[in-house]
This record gives sequence, C-alpha cells and structure tokens, in this order.
Amino acid sequence: MKYGFLVRLGMVAFLISGGGQAFAHHSVTALYIQGQTVTIKGTLKEFLWRNPHSLFKVEAPDDKGELQLWVIEGAAPTQLAADGVTRTTLRANDQVIVTGRPGRASGDHRILLQSIERPSDGFKWQGNSGPAY
Repeated sequence: MKYGFLVRLGMVAFLISGGGQAFAHHSVTALYIQGQTVTIKGTLKEFLWRNPHSLFKVEAPDDKGELQLWVIEGAAPTQLAADGVTRTTLRANDQVIVTGRPGRASGDHRILLQSIERPSDGFKWQGNSGPAY
C-alpha cells in the first residue's frame, strides 16, 4: 500500500516538474516553413545565450531592401558549447550571414538557424557540425 502511494506520488511530481516544459515547447513545423531556406547578411545586434534556444537579433534588409530586425532562433547553449561556441563567440556589431528556415508569418522576420558565419575571421557554425575556421 505504501509502495503504491509513493509510486503515484513520484509520477505526479514528475508530471508537474516536466509537464510545463513539454507544453511550453513549440512545434518547429508550426512556426517555420520546412523545405525552404532564406539567407540574410547584416549586423548582429544581440546574442542571447539562454535555454531552451539561443536567440540572435540581426539587423538586415528584407526582400524589399528595407532594414528589419530579424529574430533568429538558434540551438540550445549546450549544443553550441559542444561545438565550441561560447556566450562571447559572437558579439554585437559583428557582420554575419545567417541561413535558415523562414518563419511562416513573413512580417515577423523570424528564422530558424541552420548556419551562421562571420566573414571577418572565417567563423562558421552549421547545425551539428560545429564551427569551421
């Protein structure tokens, strides 16, 4: 009897502690267009090293040539760190080239990161392959 109660209590605690994360996480296919890529060239304004995904804010022209602030959803810090990227690898005002999947709402100027390059020193991060110099 006591064992069954502890098992149920443990299951409830597990669901409560992890359930919020599961519901808070979003579907990539709901937010980004699969099978399409977009590339932008611009100025890195901010690099947010945070979980569950890093975020990059890049000022770059849209397809009409107008400067926009793009929000790029990147890999988790643990994945970036495993590839040799740190919170100081990319800094504000770096000139970068970003390639990724475009957001479904074109006016949002969102991209799901596939690769980021800094031509000034040859830095490149691409998916799980890590940085290339």
